[in-house]
Amino acid sequence: MNFIDMLGMRRSVYALNEKLPVSKDKVYEIVSDVVQSVPDAFNMKSQRVLVVSGDKNKEFWNGVYDALVKISGKDLTRDRTDSFKVGYGTVLYFYDKDIVDEYKNQFSLYAENFDNWAMQANAMLQFALWTAFATEKIGASLQHYNPVIDEMVRQMFGVPDNWVLVAQMPFGGIEVAPEAKQQDTSENRIKIVE
Repeated sequence: MNFIDMLGMRRSVYALNEKLPVSKDKVYEIVSDVVQSVPDAFNMKSQRVLVVSGDKNKEFWNGVYDALVKISGKDLTRDRTDSFKVGYGTVLYFYDKDIVDEYKNQFSLYAENFDNWAMQANAMLQFALWTAFATEKIGASLQHYNPVIDEMVRQMFGVPDNWVLVAQMPFGGIEVAPEAKQQDTSENRIKIVE
């Protein structure tokens, strides 16, 4: 399989289950390998992940729902958060603000860029892990409930204050595969000048 084929396998899978097509140790190995392999500007190694599974995954998504109800003041449907809760686990993506600030101070000429570079590295990490999961037939999607859930995550998992939550990726077995992806024409998105 070539890299372009792997990219095409990456899809948002919302119908998950707890039955992984690989061992949990393989999942942790994939996460570790991807974290080690994805570049970060100036090699600052600012990216952090927290992998939550089992009862803690259920507790996490119940906490997300509770935080949404608290901030909105309304009863909300649980369908969305429950669809993530039934998966095997969730990867929470962070960057370490202390590391980023250290590099801002050390390389002041580029200081204004380090926040953007940390976010770019985090995006590459998310995409790389999502693609790696897809090649193993592990379903995933990318969610963004921060900053609504930031404090809940800190309390629930003892995450340090300097870890900035960026995204959440529920993952698991694929209960229902997504529909075929609608392709657009690249001519609207790509310009080639020779």
